[in-house]
Amino acid sequence: MTLSEYLKTMDKEGLEAFARRCGTSAGQLKQVAYGNRRASAGLAVGLDRETNGAISCEVLRPDIDWAYLRQTRK
Repeated sequence: MTLSEYLKTMDKEGLEAFARRCGTSAGQLKQVAYGNRRASAGLAVGLDRETNGAISCEVLRPDIDWAYLRQTRK
């Protein structure tokens, strides 16, 4: 599932609450979803966490070595 597909399932209030849980604004989420901005590493982690992995940080930021980070946290 893409971020834009995920966001389309929410109403305005749900989107705003989701954005707050991710540590950003609804506008910023839309910018990332439609490819106008790149998610920061922190936002990628927040999205992964808040969607229970449906939107993975590996997909949002393939330039970051997430496997290394996940390995060192064990």
